[in-house]
Amino acid sequence: MAKRRRIVFGIILGTLLMSPLALSHITNAEEKIMTDKDGKVLSTDHLTDLQKEVTMGGGTERPFHNEYWDHKEPGIYVDVINGEPLFSSTDKYDSGSGWPAFTRPISEHIIDEHEDKKFGMVRTEVKSSATDSHLGHVFNDGPAESGGLRYCINSASLRFVPADKLEEEGYEQFLHLFEEK
Repeated sequence: MAKRRRIVFGIILGTLLMSPLALSHITNAEEKIMTDKDGKVLSTDHLTDLQKEVTMGGGTERPFHNEYWDHKEPGIYVDVINGEPLFSSTDKYDSGSGWPAFTRPISEHIIDEHEDKKFGMVRTEVKSSATDSHLGHVFNDGPAESGGLRYCINSASLRFVPADKLEEEGYEQFLHLFEEK
């Protein structure tokens, strides 16, 4: 029953958030200059319009119509802007919401949390610490056995690196996550 409510809520919320009226709070995300923690300007030329809308404008993609909501391949999910490792498939689960859901980030220090009062709700927004880009939200309705958190993340804020490509792409420090025990 609770899973069904989350699915229905996700569909309704996604529909509302993707309406032109809901997206009107985004103010020309393409012109926002992204910088890292040290003030270095980051290129966003490689981002699609949806990726810019989500990461730079705080938008939300449609549930069940995004790249990673039901993705099951082993690997890590990195910040689409600068490649910073954010989440592991070992912490990913099907929340029924239509967005990728994780029980925790790959490291506690790579995300920041902020109160979000948009759309008449109080939620906790999750942003990349390195780029200050919008990733999604964290809720306290996740699996109890893993701390009860659900990081509900937009696929558009992520790039997936398969486990068999980690070394090739410079993420060899995460290979241990996928070794058989």
